[in-house]
Amino acid sequence: MLGLGLVTNPVAESFLACLERAQHVTKPFDYWLLEGALPAQDIDAIVSLPFAAPSAAGYSGKRETNNSSRMFFNRENQEKFAVCRRVASAFAEPRVRSAIEATTHADLSGTKLRIEYCQDAPGFWLEPHTDISVKKFTMLVYLSDDPALRLAGTDIHEGPPDFTYVTSAPYGRNLGVIFIPAKNTWHGVGHHPLTGLRKSIIINYVTADWRDTFELAE
Repeated sequence: MLGLGLVTNPVAESFLACLERAQHVTKPFDYWLLEGALPAQDIDAIVSLPFAAPSAAGYSGKRETNNSSRMFFNRENQEKFAVCRRVASAFAEPRVRSAIEATTHADLSGTKLRIEYCQDAPGFWLEPHTDISVKKFTMLVYLSDDPALRLAGTDIHEGPPDFTYVTSAPYGRNLGVIFIPAKNTWHGVGHHPLTGLRKSIIINYVTADWRDTFELAE
């Protein structure tokens, strides 16, 4: 409780505590490794959402290949599922935005929140890429405790011309990674082939001119 009748959002509290203890890595670019990003009950609720994983997706190294089956914590799904509403409300809070800016030096002024729920099946991969310029913040929170996926975290690469693999963010339940999209933030998925269902949420703050407004959480 904060004062009479004012209840804090446990998702915001969990994330803010996680951000304070995040491990900051500076090479080959700045990124932050997370542990305990969300409350355990919210991780359970997300993985229980009634959305089937892709059954026969044709993976091409780009997420947009499967746009028709992508799922977002948009307004519609926030009305249907309490966990979508809780998570979106937390990351829409000004104090959460301010903490992110203070820690990462991202500029989130005028941005909109976008949250995607991903279920990446064996065969999925993403080529080394940098996020498009309209994304001003990227965070992934991994959801599965399957030990077969321990090497399935986001791959970190050096840039061109060789795109040398450097490391992968640790994959595990409630682990994650943050980076601020820039010309040197080369990342992907697939240096270690997937052997299970790689579940995660991707949280972005995007510029107000984001084209696909149905994806937005606010």
